[in-house]
This record gives sequence, C-alpha cells and structure tokens, in this order.
Amino acid sequence: MSLESRVLKALLPWRNAPAWRIALSGGLDSTVLLHLLARLAQREALPPLCAIHIHHGLQALADSWPAACRRLCDELGVPLQVDYVQVQPGASIERAARQARYAAFSARLASGEVLLAAQHRDDQAETLLFRLLRGAGVQGLAAMRSSRPLGAGFLLRPLLRCSRAELQAYADEHQLRWVEDPSNADSRFSRNYLRHEVLPLLAERWPQATASLARAAEHLGEAGQLLDELAQQDLQAAQVPGEFSWLTLPSLALTPLLGLSDARQRNALRYWLRNLTPMPDSEHWAGWQALRDAAGNAVPIWRLAAGELRRSDQRLWWLSGDWLCVPQAPAVRLSPGCWLPLAGNGYARIDGQLPGGDWRLAYRQGGEVMSLPGRGHRDLKRLLNERQVPAFVRSRLPLLLCNGELRGVANLPGLDGSGAGQWQLSWQPPINDQGLSC
Repeated sequence: MSLESRVLKALLPWRNAPAWRIALSGGLDSTVLLHLLARLAQREALPPLCAIHIHHGLQALADSWPAACRRLCDELGVPLQVDYVQVQPGASIERAARQARYAAFSARLASGEVLLAAQHRDDQAETLLFRLLRGAGVQGLAAMRSSRPLGAGFLLRPLLRCSRAELQAYADEHQLRWVEDPSNADSRFSRNYLRHEVLPLLAERWPQATASLARAAEHLGEAGQLLDELAQQDLQAAQVPGEFSWLTLPSLALTPLLGLSDARQRNALRYWLRNLTPMPDSEHWAGWQALRDAAGNAVPIWRLAAGELRRSDQRLWWLSGDWLCVPQAPAVRLSPGCWLPLAGNGYARIDGQLPGGDWRLAYRQGGEVMSLPGRGHRDLKRLLNERQVPAFVRSRLPLLLCNGELRGVANLPGLDGSGAGQWQLSWQPPINDQGLSC
C-alpha cells in the first residue's frame, strides 16, 4: 500500500472535521506530510488544510525557517500561520520547547478541528528506548497514541506506521526541499544519540529493530490501557463524596484503597493523580506508604511536584495553588449580601443583618471559645474535632467576631449563624489552581 493510501486510511474517521491543521516545522517529516495532504486534496474531498509553524527563537538559524515554510505553503496553496512562543528556561530545553509548542497548537484549534503531526515509526522506537533508559513504567513506555484530545480539538499522528526511510524516499521522488535543524545532528542530546548512534548499531544486528521496538510500544500501550481500566474499577468505591464536598477539592475515601495490594494502590493513585501532578519515581513512592501507614491521629503529608496529598479522617485530599500558602489575615470591609474576597483564601459572604457592634472576620489563632445555646462556652478546637474538620481547613475557616468574641464559623451548620436566623456566614474556598504557588 502506498504512503498516500496509508495516510488516507489513517485519517478516514476524521474526514468530516471542520479543518485539518498541519504542524509544520519545515523539516523532512512535516514537509512530506504537508506535501502529501496537499496532493490528496486535489483529488479527494478533504477538510480545509492549514499549516502552523511554531517559532521557538532558540537559535539564530531558526529565524529563516518561517520564510522557508511560507515558500513551501505558497507553492502548495496552503495557508500558513506562524506563532512565536517563549520557551521557559529549565533543566530540559527539549521538554520546555515541546510544552510551549503544544500550548500554542492547543490555542489555535477550534472545536472539532484536528492537528496533524508528523511523528513516524522511528520516532516511536526512539521514544521507547529513551523512556526505557530513564526507568519509565508501563504508561511511560506506551506507544505515542495515533489520536488524543488537544485543546478544543484533537491531535492526530497519521504517519506512525511509516518509517523514516519511506518519508525520505517520498521526498526524493518529489524533489522536496526542507530545512535542516543543526541541533538534530548534535549527539549531546539524548534522542539524537539514540537516533544516530544506537539505533543504526541495533539495525546492523537486527534489521527489523525499529519496527520491533515500535510494535513493543504498541503492546505496552495496550497493557497501559488495561491498567487504566483496572484503576477505574478500583477507584469507584473510593470516589464517593465525603462530608466536606463543599471544599470542591479532589479527594478519595482511603478505606477502599487499603483493601488492595500495594501494586494496585499505586496503579489507582497514578491514574487519579495523572492530571494533577507529574508522577514521582519509584523511590519517592515511599511517601505514599508513610502517609497511608501513619497513626490515626497524625496529619501526614506526601509532597509531590505540583502539590500535596493529605490524609484526614480516612480520606485523601489533593492540595495545590493557594491551598499551599498561608492566607493573610482578613482585611475586608464587611458588606452583607455580597461575596467578600479573602487574600489567598477564596471568598466569604454574610447574608442577613448584623446587629450593632464591632464585627470583623478572622482566622483561628488558638484558644477561641464560642458560646452555644444549651451548651455554654465551648473551645473552638473541640467543636472542630467533633465535626471532624480536616486539619488543613481549620486555619482557613473564616470566623466572625463581634467585639472580639467568636460568634460564627463559616459553613458548619449550627455554628455558621445566629440562633434566631438573623444572619449566616458562608465561605467559598479557593480552587486548586495548578498555575499558582507560594
């Protein structure tokens, strides 16, 4: 089957998409994909084509690549969009550039549109080897998916079953020109070392090495899917809502997880945490065991890359963003009937009418006492223990004081308003914003 026929077959389910956008770097792979699709569009009823070039600004030579991409698109009659992105400095320039690139792609996609990327079978093999040498697990070793959601649309990889040699042969046949990124030849980069040094050596001994590695990645992808299905089953009983669902924080009941083997616990938690934080390495999972096995009256914390996992009264809570910061003392003018912003701690609201007096909002400092009808004076600490309020919430609960005396505790029925129903104190906690940190 020809290269064109295989690509068309791979894209058959997406023929009714509003648009096909091609990720065009200007290199061999994406040039072949663009040329191939432009030719197909001359005889097939395809969605409108458009190319997107992302300029990272990481090297001076790259300044000429948008012009090269524009010449190619003009020759093929395909519109081109050029986006300039800032790559955040860090330990891995490759990873940071990829994140910036896909963020730009995601922003470009309208609902239902697809982005076509030119990764091929050799890329699949390189990825497997690269991740294997980094000690990745089944999910990390799984094949690049042929399709996945991206922004409002989808990312497709129609060349995954095609080899780099086939793309080169197509380019030679059609006398295509493309740009060469000099960094692709620099074997100081791990992927380039695998591409130029390791894989050719393996191919000398095992000619089908690249195809076999790509096939192994597909098998691992299937195994990863089965592990995900097992995790979904194991999490069903743990995802029941708790008493403090108004916190709107990701949480799990711990008891159902304790009945699982250690391996199934880790698998379920990996699945649950996947969209919340980068996964820890194997040694770091000792933090989960310490949190799980801590004494019942302990307040254990497992710190991860993007937040913290807390345990409170047999429930797990995920905290990030403002939840990791100490909130500033409330300094807002009390105005009943509207939401009052609390610095780093969401919003508070007082409904009803406050009697005369010096009313103000505060947070717990320790030693507070509250007068309750029929119960006399009770320590706030004891009241919070009775309600089993999670420890990480207690210092954040807005308190309402009048002339220095505690009169209300937000969101706790029986403590959040006057006995006569004249007023009520409510709290809208902060959200887990992954982009925030102290």
